[in-house]
Amino acid sequence: MIRKATAVWQGTGRAGNGNLSSESGVLAETPYSFKTRFENEKGTNPEELIAAAHAGCFTMSLAFVLQGAGFTPTELRTEAAVTLEADGNGFRISRSALTLRGKVPNLDDAAFVRLAGDAEKGCPVSKVLNATITLDAKLIQ
Repeated sequence: MIRKATAVWQGTGRAGNGNLSSESGVLAETPYSFKTRFENEKGTNPEELIAAAHAGCFTMSLAFVLQGAGFTPTELRTEAAVTLEADGNGFRISRSALTLRGKVPNLDDAAFVRLAGDAEKGCPVSKVLNATITLDAKLIQ
């Protein structure tokens, strides 16, 4: 399976701007720029997209792990907080902090944390990130 996205950029790094499109059409010339990345201008940025990809990948991975263990979640909600920090003359993504809250009938806290850890290790996005990954997993009512 191969998934594709395209970035188009015009101008310099700080003053220029660009757009991102995905083959599915979910991203269709979505704007991104220095201001959407380092300030709060409307649009997206690579780190936000990586956070969304990590949260989505991990959560789906956990749904499969739970299914394999005989559990059906009512809801799994994951936030991924990606940290971008200075690295020499450039930047690097140093961390992705996953915060998971789940509703899973008939599952205890310890098993939930263990299964969530297994799911994180099996998530393809976790495997590709060269960053520290943390996981805070809790069951909620």
